[in-house]
Formats: sequence, structure tokens, C-alpha cells
Amino acid sequence: MLARKKPLRRAASRKESPLAPERVRAILQILDSAYPAATCALHHGSAWELLVATILSAQCTDVRVNLVTPELFRKYPSPVAFAALKPEQLEPDIRSTGFFRNKSRSLVGAAKKVATDFRGRVPETMEELLTLPGVARKTANVVLGTWFKKNEGVVVDTHVHRIARRLELTRNDDPGKIEQDLMRIIPRDRWTDFSHQVIWHGRRLCIARRPKCAECPLEKHCHAADKTWSTVEIHKTAK
Repeated sequence: MLARKKPLRRAASRKESPLAPERVRAILQILDSAYPAATCALHHGSAWELLVATILSAQCTDVRVNLVTPELFRKYPSPVAFAALKPEQLEPDIRSTGFFRNKSRSLVGAAKKVATDFRGRVPETMEELLTLPGVARKTANVVLGTWFKKNEGVVVDTHVHRIARRLELTRNDDPGKIEQDLMRIIPRDRWTDFSHQVIWHGRRLCIARRPKCAECPLEKHCHAADKTWSTVEIHKTAK
């Protein structure tokens, strides 16, 4: 097998900084080539639907959310419709997404604020979005970048968190600090695309439990300690 022909290599002296502009550009070019059509996997037809789907996606797969939202949006087609509910009325509709009680409170609370404070329209700024119950920077970045086409930050979900560390684009473990690190090295006009591409990469190849390193177009740029196959040196701190 291929893995036997090219064993993992031990760490050697590092000649290039992991954050060198030419290395970052090479990674971005590979992501562009591998995932030219990457976009948000959550099905939505409006900013409000995307906001709801993103809140539901916490600790839940996008596939599961996409199974739940069609009927949810049929029953409650607007923020006003959600705002008229009590959280416990919404719980049965979203139970399968997990943490349904917290999510119900967040969705009803967000709907009420959108309906009363923003005239039924999802706000288009980071500052205003962060005033909505259940909305932190990750959710706000998804809505701003995907629907409003505003690059205000980088979406740091579990895939971006893990892969950014494996590629040594950050040494932080806190999502907020990881986002700030990525914002410093990724061109602003690439923040949203970069997030989507890395998320796709994490689902298709860079799988958490057993990454498909032999198939990965980023393999030669990755020195992660848990690689399953490698043609480059392994760095113990890349994890």
C-alpha cells in the first residue's frame, strides 16, 4: 500500500515560517482549486432562515438541520411567526437537532428582537447581530458573509478550529483567538470563502478521526502530528 512506501517522517529543522505569506498563498490557491464552488451547506432562502439554521446547527450536523428546516419554515414562515410562539411550543419541531430547549429559547428570543427592534428584518452589522439571543460571532459571520456578502470575520466552527491548528496557521485553542489569528494572515476578501472551503475540506478529506492524508491536496503543506500518511516532516506541535 502507498502508506508503506512513504512512511511518516520525523521532525527536522524548520526552514520556513508556517505563517510565511507565500505558504499562506499556496494554501489558498490549493483550496480554490479543490473547492471552487464551496458555499454554506445549510439550506435557506432568506437571511432569517439562514440565521435560524445556523443556530440549529450548533452541536448538530448540517444534514440533520436541513431535514428539520423545510417543515419548520412551512409552519413558521417569518420572524413574526416565531415571535408569537412560546419556546416550549417550538421544542418538538427542533428536538432532533439536540439542545432543543436552549435553541428554542434562542430562536424565539431572536425572533422577538428582530420583529420589534429591527422591523422584521435581520440586521446587517456585526454589532446589531450580536444583540440577538443565541447569536455569537460564528453565527453572525455565517449570516454576514453568506447572505449579506460582508466579510466581517472568519467562521471558526469545529473544522476550521481543527484544520487551522493542523496547518499551523494558529497555535491558539480558543475560537475567538483563532479567528483573530486567521484574520491577520488571510486577505479580508477571502474570509468567507476560506471558511467554507476549509469546512468542506474537513468533511471530505481532513476527517477528525482518520484524515485521508494520501488523498489530500494540502498534504505537502501539512506537518500535523496525527497525519495518517506523509511526505513531509512531522511537527509535534501541529495538532
